[in-house]
Amino acid sequence: MAGTSRRYPMLRRSRAMWGSRRVWQPRLVFWAGALGIGVISVLFAVLADRAQELFHLMTGNAGGWRFYLPLAITPLGFVLCAWLAHTFFPGSQGSGIPQAIAARHLRDDEDRGHILSLKLVVGKIMLTIVGLFCGASIGREGPTVQVGASLMLQAARWGGMVQARGLILAGSAAGIAAAFNTPLAGIVFAIEEMGRTYEARTNGLVLTAVILAGLASLGLLGNYTYFGVARETISFAAEWPLVLACGIIGGGFGALFSLLALKATRRIRRWNTGQPLRRALLVAAVCGLLVAVIGIASGGLTFGTGYMQARGAVEGTPLPPIFFAEKFLAGLLSMISGIPGGIFAPSLAVGAGIGSSLGLLFGVSTGAAALLGMAGYFAGVVQAPMTAFVIILEMTGNHDNVIALMLASMLGYGTARMISHEPLYHVLSRVFIAEAIRRRRAEAGPGSGQG
Repeated sequence: MAGTSRRYPMLRRSRAMWGSRRVWQPRLVFWAGALGIGVISVLFAVLADRAQELFHLMTGNAGGWRFYLPLAITPLGFVLCAWLAHTFFPGSQGSGIPQAIAARHLRDDEDRGHILSLKLVVGKIMLTIVGLFCGASIGREGPTVQVGASLMLQAARWGGMVQARGLILAGSAAGIAAAFNTPLAGIVFAIEEMGRTYEARTNGLVLTAVILAGLASLGLLGNYTYFGVARETISFAAEWPLVLACGIIGGGFGALFSLLALKATRRIRRWNTGQPLRRALLVAAVCGLLVAVIGIASGGLTFGTGYMQARGAVEGTPLPPIFFAEKFLAGLLSMISGIPGGIFAPSLAVGAGIGSSLGLLFGVSTGAAALLGMAGYFAGVVQAPMTAFVIILEMTGNHDNVIALMLASMLGYGTARMISHEPLYHVLSRVFIAEAIRRRRAEAGPGSGQG
């Protein structure tokens, strides 16, 4: 054996390398981080579902006095979440995806630590659950991206890994994959939305993180599809008008959501400058009250993520014709309120509502129309068409509708680009980048940069 090693020095170096702790330690920490993302994502999902169940149990059915409890619970819950986020967990507000995108652009580890950290993992999960318990129209999928990126960045610190940008990307992809049980969508999301400047050398990191997080999720929940199995098959030859309508109308509403969200957040941010905490709490209270009013007017359908409504539509149960408008407003108000929470699941519910209404108009089955509506609207909101149709395919387990969903997604994206030229998450990420720059300048002092 010794003679073999002398004859083949490459073999000797390979053995030494793979036997080195310096080689294995970062890999083991990285693998543990990816598995941790899967486990925490599952626990987050379970707790989020329980929070929604408790809210509906507490408020009861339409007609009883408890049904009007959200008029008090929801605004108070919004104020509590906004106060905790502002006071104890700054950087946890909103979806979490803009924070992960911003962290990839920041070079300094301290700057990244303000928006990706273990403290924010706790805060993000806790406040999203509180928001759902109070009836907010938010989702857990965007927050899971920030959680995944934070965990992976911390694993990088512990393991002595230096590929921070790639690890943030990998953690974000693993978060999406574990949140929806959609590994392909996690990878596509990493390429299309998180990393518009995707680097080939991060391929291994992203794939490994998605696989391990997915395995952890499968081990705890088993193999499942997020919306069950869609039985409806879209006949493109017969239903092409519906495909066009869902893509264009869905994309138009998606762009409108982005435009309104960006304009509202900019104005609120400027208005908050003088008294940030006091005015932030006032905004949260007003938004919470309006969300409660919309929820009561809709018969309770707009509270929470909208998962049950979207799943029902995919399975063929028509939604009320104006559900999509009510959910649109509830989701928009929840987003601009400043509380932690994502827009993925509410957006899918709005899209399902648009599709359901158009299906009734065109005389087409609700299940097929809901899928197309989700593709068009979601692609319009996030301006990521590949992510839109891949995630819907994986969530419904029906691959017979690939072409129709691709077309609806592309039409939604194209329509949105004509109306809103800036992708929502990337514009919001600039807020966190600007905050990091201001913080650096403040720390440097007024005399910095002068010779």
